[in-house]
Amino acid sequence: MLGTALHEGLGHGAVALLTGTPSGVLSTVAWSSPYPDTRLTAAGGTLVNLAAALIFWLALRGARNLSAHTRLFLYTGLAFNVFTGTGYFFFSGVTNFGDWQQVIAPMQPHWLWRALLILAGAALYYVAVRLVGGSLVRFVGVRLEDGPRFRSLTFIPYFSALAILAAGGLLNPEGIQYVWLSALPASAGADCGLLWMRYYIPKSTVPERGSPGIARSYAWIMVGALLSLAFVFILGRGISVHR
Repeated sequence: MLGTALHEGLGHGAVALLTGTPSGVLSTVAWSSPYPDTRLTAAGGTLVNLAAALIFWLALRGARNLSAHTRLFLYTGLAFNVFTGTGYFFFSGVTNFGDWQQVIAPMQPHWLWRALLILAGAALYYVAVRLVGGSLVRFVGVRLEDGPRFRSLTFIPYFSALAILAAGGLLNPEGIQYVWLSALPASAGADCGLLWMRYYIPKSTVPERGSPGIARSYAWIMVGALLSLAFVFILGRGISVHR
């Protein structure tokens, strides 16, 4: 939810308003406006996700005295932001659709720029997989040999994200087809590194911080539930914003 709000709200919506767009509608699946978006607006979503990923990584790397719950939150924020940020290059290059298709639209030869997006996206995504996987082991404290625990901390966030994104898109003003044709496939593809990154973490990677276990926290559950309701029923319906 945070990665999506940053991408659409700060990356697209705020940049559009700051660069002259009078108004638009912000939802869980898109920033839309009757006024044409600039290439900077199109690029803004990805750039904000990458900047957020850096902030989450630095916070997680320096989190020596924080609880396991907080470290898991920082790790999850890192994962979704960096996978969305790096995966979008590859997605737009392959499909010739989305934010970076708009960015390179006037650039010639077009086929070369698409190829560069694909190559750069694949390389950056591989780096992201190693970074996210290594951070789960080093900074959250999950050992590679603890397969069930590793899967629970990667599979559950992945499928939960798809479920909340689908629910959040049901009421969006762009129409349900936007969810099935763009938002959900893009998220499923971008975040899929969570499902297989375990196999790309060097076996020599070991925890740098101990984690005695992550017990159920009703405070975190309550915050997540309230934010989910706001994501689905407030942001999901679309919010009109003006300069």
